[in-house]
Amino acid sequence: MEIVTTIAPIALALIMLGLGLGLTLSDFLRVINHPKDFFVGLSCQLILLPAIAFTLIKILNTPLELAIGVMIIAAAPGGVTSNILTKFANGDVALSISLTAIISLISIISVPFIVFNSANLLQISMISDEISMTGIALKMFFVVTLPIIIGMLIKKFANNFISTKTKIIQRVSIILFVIVFLSIWVEEWDNIYKFISSAGTIALTLNIIMMIVGYYVAKFFATGIKQRRCISLECGLQNGTLAVFVSTQIFDNIVYIIPTAAYALIMFITSIMFVLIVRRIDQRE
Repeated sequence: MEIVTTIAPIALALIMLGLGLGLTLSDFLRVINHPKDFFVGLSCQLILLPAIAFTLIKILNTPLELAIGVMIIAAAPGGVTSNILTKFANGDVALSISLTAIISLISIISVPFIVFNSANLLQISMISDEISMTGIALKMFFVVTLPIIIGMLIKKFANNFISTKTKIIQRVSIILFVIVFLSIWVEEWDNIYKFISSAGTIALTLNIIMMIVGYYVAKFFATGIKQRRCISLECGLQNGTLAVFVSTQIFDNIVYIIPTAAYALIMFITSIMFVLIVRRIDQRE
């Protein structure tokens, strides 16, 4: 697990830096102009997703080792992938960017809060007393919030220089993301094999349910079809690198990362299928 623990923070920081390079102050101010759609997406990700994940854990009688891993991936906000796929799905890209940006900043508080409280509710005692909610939040600040701020400052003061470098940074972060998850699958296959059935079942169930729930909640409360597509993808696509980072900071055992590895693979398959379906619908219309 040494490769994973070494690369995950670097990959996450680069992903967040790349996110910051694509943001401006208007991405945050846009929420003021369109608060309804934003708060629908926010509620789905920060309230409904963890609540549904916890309910599934109880219904499926998920082993405790996997249960906390499921709650970690449920707590991790969507990443830049959701922005790209929202664009391909002809969704509201501006809303997607706003949700990703603001929830990523909120995550330094929301992720430790959800994970530690879930552990208490599940009566999981594997977390060391030396590891605190504040400590995890502080570490997340340095690999999530700070890179976003730095990226935004670089964009503001050196936009002409950085415009040619953004794609390089994004590609490097994607490569590191792939290395992280390949390392998990290759190095720990024997451990993953024992739990893959349980982890895959709950990951697939959670992913599909959340994409459907996000779509229909948005149908009733958001403003239009573009917003439905955006919120559905935001609910289905989680920041797997962030989940791996949090898991490795709290636990030494690879088993807690298995749900994240399973979910990361599943979410790309289901989200691409979603994009293909909605694009075919658009072509027919």
